[in-house]
Amino acid sequence: MDKSFQLFPDQAALHSSSVDWLSLFLTAVTVFFSVLIAVLVIYFAIRYRRRPDVPFVPKPDASHGHLGFTLELTWTIIPLIIVTVMFLAGAKVFVRSQQPPRNATEIYVEGKRWMWKTQHSTGTREINALHLPAGVPVRLIMISQDVIHDFGIPAFRIKMDVVPGRYTSEWFVPEKVGEYHLFCDQYCGTNHSKMVGTIYVMKPGDYRQWLDGHSADDPPRVAGEKLFGQYGCITCHSTRAPTMAGLYGRTVPLEGGGSVVADDNYLRESIYYPSAKIVRGYPPIMPSFRGQLTEEQVMDLVEYIKSLAGATTDPFQLPLVGGPATQPNRAVPGPGPFVPVQAPQGVH
Repeated sequence: MDKSFQLFPDQAALHSSSVDWLSLFLTAVTVFFSVLIAVLVIYFAIRYRRRPDVPFVPKPDASHGHLGFTLELTWTIIPLIIVTVMFLAGAKVFVRSQQPPRNATEIYVEGKRWMWKTQHSTGTREINALHLPAGVPVRLIMISQDVIHDFGIPAFRIKMDVVPGRYTSEWFVPEKVGEYHLFCDQYCGTNHSKMVGTIYVMKPGDYRQWLDGHSADDPPRVAGEKLFGQYGCITCHSTRAPTMAGLYGRTVPLEGGGSVVADDNYLRESIYYPSAKIVRGYPPIMPSFRGQLTEEQVMDLVEYIKSLAGATTDPFQLPLVGGPATQPNRAVPGPGPFVPVQAPQGVH
């Protein structure tokens, strides 16, 4: 097949066809009504134009009667039905694009003028490239080091802004083995047009061989665990601050009322701006690590904390230091993820 010219890119991901059908439907409706209105405007302009030999005589207002009422209902109800169908179809595609499967493989992406840096869960890093296994759900967790970028893969029918200061994400299931273009879809400066890359979709077996054949840094979880010990996080997050075990994904009660879900953005904010949201019942003693930790290191720490999410401990139900319990919520450091010490019987 000649691919020197393609009206549409390949449909290489799970929901690509849904996006195309929605786009074609919106385009068809737009073209139909644009042509219809244009034809009617031209017809009425010619048919009912004012002729120089016919004097203009204003006519008194007249009721349209039953026919007029029927016309009003027709051009009100039909467009209402059409835009309702548009809304429901678009909402279905949007909601599905925001709900990645729980077993999705997470890959971290950093945008930086003018390159894309990616890291797999094994620690393997790439620049302006991303190798993926076919048929496996993938969730990208993205952040920018400088300005707003946009991670776009036309063949997957996805694009998402990559912004400084918070994580954004998008997910997909690559289905078609091959090579596909990666673009920055947001103008980001002088060399914006050079901020491109290649997506390599491989058979799962070939992907594993590719991973095995490339040297890798510590996996993000392991690197985060080292940083957790290096910066002394265990010192406070075992006595004077909530334990990290079981924290990710939980609802965090805040001082002054309200709560927040401990997701990626909350954890990042708590590392860089610890006073932004103070956990109820704990003193605001955590220092800011802004300027000490890079975005990559914060990603590693977040990944390590996420790895502790399976713990059954509720970090907000154990006793606080100085509270009524006889033993504080403690954790013991070790070579692996730290495990909270069992609280005394009767303490919940």
